[in-house]
Amino acid sequence: MRDSSSVDLLLLRHGIAEERVSGRDHPDRPLTDRGMQRTLQVVRRLRMLNVRADVLICSPYRRATETAHLAIEAGLAESMRLDSALEPGGDPWPLLSRLSGCCLLVGHEPDLSTLAATLIGAPNGSLRLRKAGYCHLRWRADLADPRGAAELQALLQPRLLLPRSV
Repeated sequence: MRDSSSVDLLLLRHGIAEERVSGRDHPDRPLTDRGMQRTLQVVRRLRMLNVRADVLICSPYRRATETAHLAIEAGLAESMRLDSALEPGGDPWPLLSRLSGCCLLVGHEPDLSTLAATLIGAPNGSLRLRKAGYCHLRWRADLADPRGAAELQALLQPRLLLPRSV
């Protein structure tokens, strides 16, 4: 249950994407068919668990926007806003300082896990979001800087949300 005295940050890693070409990343890599199917099942299950965000902010990379569209289709949020701060290697901290209510961020690894670890005061590398993985963090809304003060509410692998392996 949410209230106005806290900020809820939901993190969703993009689903399974096409392989990198020659080991290089590309912003236009789409989700695979399996990635689309698995991600859709994950976000539908999250919605069945009453997960709902006031706002969805997404990396502009194709695999993330496709994941965000699936989250919207499942009812996790009404619309999305793209933000370059969520690109791989981006700086999400200015974005976090403006958050209120419940916000869903859709992005990439290792950035989302690093963000979560920093927020709960854990060492970098201590958390890992799998593809289509989900994390829920909460902190007091009156905190100017939530680093080290957030509480981990959930960290779920897709296989824990799916009725069977997809």
